[in-house]
Amino acid sequence: MSVPLFIDIEEGNQVLELRAYLKSLGAEISEENSDRGLVTDLLHVIEASNICWKELTSENELESVFNSIISLILIIPPEKSENVVVSFCEKLAKSPPGDKRATVRVKLLNNLFHGIEEKSGHRYIVYTHLLKVAGQCDLLSSVKTDLNEVKQWMKVWDVSTQKYQNLLRCLHDALQASKQTEVATKVMIELLGTYTEDNASQARDDAHRCIVTCLGDPSTFLLDHLLTLKPVRFLEGELIHDLLTIFVSGKLDQYNDFYKNNTDFVNTLGLSHEENMRKMRLLTFMQMAETQTEIDFDTIQQQMKLGEDDVEPFIIEVIATRAVRCQMDQLQRKVNISSTTHRTFGRQQWQLLKEKFTQWHEHLNIVRSHLGALTPPPV
Repeated sequence: MSVPLFIDIEEGNQVLELRAYLKSLGAEISEENSDRGLVTDLLHVIEASNICWKELTSENELESVFNSIISLILIIPPEKSENVVVSFCEKLAKSPPGDKRATVRVKLLNNLFHGIEEKSGHRYIVYTHLLKVAGQCDLLSSVKTDLNEVKQWMKVWDVSTQKYQNLLRCLHDALQASKQTEVATKVMIELLGTYTEDNASQARDDAHRCIVTCLGDPSTFLLDHLLTLKPVRFLEGELIHDLLTIFVSGKLDQYNDFYKNNTDFVNTLGLSHEENMRKMRLLTFMQMAETQTEIDFDTIQQQMKLGEDDVEPFIIEVIATRAVRCQMDQLQRKVNISSTTHRTFGRQQWQLLKEKFTQWHEHLNIVRSHLGALTPPPV
């Protein structure tokens, strides 16, 4: 990788020039190299590099200095460079109060990430710090966050399960900070899937966060699969599990009762009661649509606890989610249901699906036999 350097000379002299330059800015560092080698010298330079953020106003100057440090890091053998990589990343991740140059920090971490050999586990170190900085400063668009690609990296870098879990937590937090709640939800579910029966009890905090993330995601309506996850099962009997169960199969009245009795708990989760009500209305309507082909406005108003003028906007919102296929008949004051997404998918739903496929197969056979009757026999 080619990056603009502070000064393009032999590495030993480059370290000398960096030390002298940092000292001229006011850093507490000697101008002489130590006799302990490049690694120790670089650690000294990195420690003193904080002065650059204070004294340099030009982003080009900042990039030149830090890219020179990166170029020196990249020539150190991987087996000797871990401490240097960690120190450099930690320095860049600690943004001083009021600093508005997060874009430079993200760019520099990206330079180091792409400069390190693709199969090196040191990329894991850089990537976790990159997520932290980019997530805090709304610059995640500059970072690759595709979950499938991240999973491939984990295999290539050969990291432990514990490190993978830590990376997923970092990725989740960055996505949440960037308002990418739908992707963040998928990341948390992937995280819980990394636990086994033996260590699922240790995942309590992750399971708790996963539930809160899913409940708070305005586009996530199907939640029954969470109840099958081992870490979530260990929360059974706790308020968070009770709340999840309501969102999986309960109705609006049940949520209202829960909130009335546990208002402080719901508020401490960081969830919006108004958004919870919105989602529970949609979920309750989905459940009603499973067994009915039409629902009148009065029933919707009563079941959803809506004002008379709020019924039609609610139906429009239902249609927009595509969770229920329906048409609004304003003259008859009713909704005609075509189909709905089932909130839970168990044995009964599999049986219905089997029956539909069987009917479909039979209809195709009838069509084929009719087509065969229309085809003239061969001469």
